[in-house]
Amino acid sequence: MLDTTPLTDAVDRFADRLRAAPQSRLQRGAAAEALALARELAARAQRLEDPEGPVREMPDAGMFAGSDQITVAAHDLSVVLRDPAQLAEALELVEEAQKRAGV
Repeated sequence: MLDTTPLTDAVDRFADRLRAAPQSRLQRGAAAEALALARELAARAQRLEDPEGPVREMPDAGMFAGSDQITVAAHDLSVVLRDPAQLAEALELVEEAQKRAGV
């Protein structure tokens, strides 16, 4: 079994920073970055679980839900990851999104 702790730890740190961010920071793009990341992580998890099935897009639950959405999506992905390269890609996505979010 693949140890996905680095991914879940990185997402937890990002989520904590989003929760602590002022509303103005969320409005300036941090919330949009979180939603985009959550959607990408969720899509990856769905494709790994069911490569032939449709990919459902995570809905926009509002700017204050981004931290929870990335946490759920990352934890779902961590359950189905088996390839270290895919783990590294996901971790890079999280780090890049956090930098763009500015938190």
